[in-house]
Amino acid sequence: MRRRQFLGVIGGAAASWPLVARAQQSGNLRRVGLLPIGYRQTDPEGEVRVTAFLDTFRKLGWSDGRNVRVEVRWLLSNETEQIRVETKALVEAAPDVIVISSNAAVAALQKLDRKIPAVFVQVSDPVGGGFVSSLSRPDGNITGFQNFETAMSGKWLGLLKEVAPEVARAAVIVYPDTAVHFEFLRAVEAVAPSLGVEVSAIKFGNRDDIARGIAEFAGTPNGGLIVLPHPGNIDMRALLIELTARLHLPAIYPFRYFATSGGLMSYGFDQTEQWRGAAGYVDRILRGAKPAELPVQAPTKYDLVINLKSAHALGLTISPSLLASAAEVIE
Repeated sequence: MRRRQFLGVIGGAAASWPLVARAQQSGNLRRVGLLPIGYRQTDPEGEVRVTAFLDTFRKLGWSDGRNVRVEVRWLLSNETEQIRVETKALVEAAPDVIVISSNAAVAALQKLDRKIPAVFVQVSDPVGGGFVSSLSRPDGNITGFQNFETAMSGKWLGLLKEVAPEVARAAVIVYPDTAVHFEFLRAVEAVAPSLGVEVSAIKFGNRDDIARGIAEFAGTPNGGLIVLPHPGNIDMRALLIELTARLHLPAIYPFRYFATSGGLMSYGFDQTEQWRGAAGYVDRILRGAKPAELPVQAPTKYDLVINLKSAHALGLTISPSLLASAAEVIE
């Protein structure tokens, strides 16, 4: 049985879309499908993002049972095949608008449908990925909110080196089925010589690869880890944090909740703002706007979060200047 949850923007009883479809014929209800890739239904971070969308949507005038029904689909796993299956099921339900996250899911969506209006969040390099023609003019049925430019991975390496100066080797976690990861890797490789760091990739196909790959890399001293944005890394963040702590491996992560969960540091943006923005775009599309007319938006503010307790456990001393530049320091 697929994991589905029907949510009205102000709560309400569960419903099925066949019933909603009949109501829509009388002009009462519109349908919106959400697929928050990277988060299982039990993950509080997923709930935060979906709630941000629903709260904003409500404030824009969309009320459960009166003019909209929102279906949230949660994945049982974040492996590529499961993402494809759930994306296909969402397309087959034929909502008025789809909200979808991650490069993997958008790639699957484009193979299945290019007609249903869609808004993406948490997607890196959407132009390079072929999802839109340009940021200013998407020119298709899809638009949304960009995650990171690939050059950001060079910034991550620089911060990792600043926190852990002894790092001479850096591994980048790469998922071979995610093309943008190789662009992130190339950006790290371009910066690495100036920092005196040798770069390699740890390629993961599934959860079973994680412990072995990281342990093998950590077997040689002076290593550091760059964790890229990916549904698998989000889903397995507890394992990644546990492994890096146990193997005494400094690591930098793309989102705040990695650091608040015990990771050494993160440098990224507030994802919940993108989910609020997605609600605004869905509102405009339901009122007649075309995705092609809505520019892709990128983050304008990035925050450094340092977990000082984790730094001390790794034997690292963070410079006062870096601590002063951090948006948040976790004691």
